[in-house]
Amino acid sequence: MQPVPSLLALGNVSIAPATVLAPMAGVTDTVFRRFIRNLGGCGLIMTEFTSADGVLRKKDQKAKRYLHFYEDEHPISAQLFGSDPRVMADAARIVEDLGFDLVDLNLGCPAKKVVKCNGGSGLLRDLPVIQKIFESVRAAVTIPFTVKFRAGWDDDNIICVELAKMAEDCGLCAVALHARTREMGYSGNARWEWIAAVKDAVKIPVIGNGDIRSPEDACAMVAQTGCDAVMIGRTAPANPWIFRQIEQYCAAIRDPSETLYDAPDLKRRNFFGTQDLKGHDFSRAESGVVERAASAAEGTLTSGAKAPNIRAASGTVKAVPLQTVGAAAASSHGKLYDEPSEADRYQMIRTYFRMLIEEELPDASGKMKQFASWFTHGVPGGAHLRKEIYEAKSAPEILARVECFFEARLESCGAGALAR
Repeated sequence: MQPVPSLLALGNVSIAPATVLAPMAGVTDTVFRRFIRNLGGCGLIMTEFTSADGVLRKKDQKAKRYLHFYEDEHPISAQLFGSDPRVMADAARIVEDLGFDLVDLNLGCPAKKVVKCNGGSGLLRDLPVIQKIFESVRAAVTIPFTVKFRAGWDDDNIICVELAKMAEDCGLCAVALHARTREMGYSGNARWEWIAAVKDAVKIPVIGNGDIRSPEDACAMVAQTGCDAVMIGRTAPANPWIFRQIEQYCAAIRDPSETLYDAPDLKRRNFFGTQDLKGHDFSRAESGVVERAASAAEGTLTSGAKAPNIRAASGTVKAVPLQTVGAAAASSHGKLYDEPSEADRYQMIRTYFRMLIEEELPDASGKMKQFASWFTHGVPGGAHLRKEIYEAKSAPEILARVECFFEARLESCGAGALAR
């Protein structure tokens, strides 16, 4: 296995470690990005892909929401899509003025509504237009400019090497390849050999994307392709700890003498760094949120009332220092990285849902329901909890039902049982 590089430099931006949260529509909003950042191990986060036309329209609230971020999200890249070089350049200038560290061009989205407008992977059929966009955006901004693309429209039109060379010639700082064609969508197996071919063809950094489901997969991609960084998309919502696990795994590969515990009797901390699973004390700033959520579920929360500001906890708190497991400990733990316990998953669900409520997103309850199937995967009784979540009418009610479900399990099983 080859560890994922510990650093990737793109212009004056340092990405450490060399892991990237892929832009995902409906997923990578500011709440999820900060949530991933706080878990640790992710070097670069990216916005949802955003219409360049929407960025230029002053009344486009969706585009404004997509490009909203907090200072603790740095380094952060804004991803844009569109087919008009002038519009793309103007939107990139706005992105730079907003304070983003990088700007990225989406040439990978396979959605029909995007492709029919010649955006996303639709542009893969028109390399001359792509070149004009590359040149226009590169001339418009000083921040690093990158591109994420697919290997081609279909197996008969693989243009990834040609496109990567064009990007390098036009002054882009890096390329990210999702090793599938547009025709494949998200089916089949990613063709990592295409990533290797791109890496062999250019001198700028190459970021590999596709079918990384575990730390072992991330290191295997680096070993097989020589890529300079790895990008993870769909695995992240199902396993938000994936970046932290990769960092743990790579640390163990680099230094087998490292151990998971400082002492044999050291109490295992959960992924959120709190020792009291029932005390709701992992942030003083969150005090009272559960009570408010329960009251709201009963219809007693007054109109216009806000949940307490928990940004100090959800947006700026440092991740728990990582612990690595060495070769000696591997035999007892089976793997070179931590696996989340049910108690960890409880804290994760509760933290993310509270962050959604605090952010006052207009679709908070919808987000909770969307993520429920991912976040409750592997939890005993998870089907019942998902049913409870889907039937709830508001975000505070959803949070209250999550609290009740896990508190009941804590009472019946004990905190020790859930932590195992």
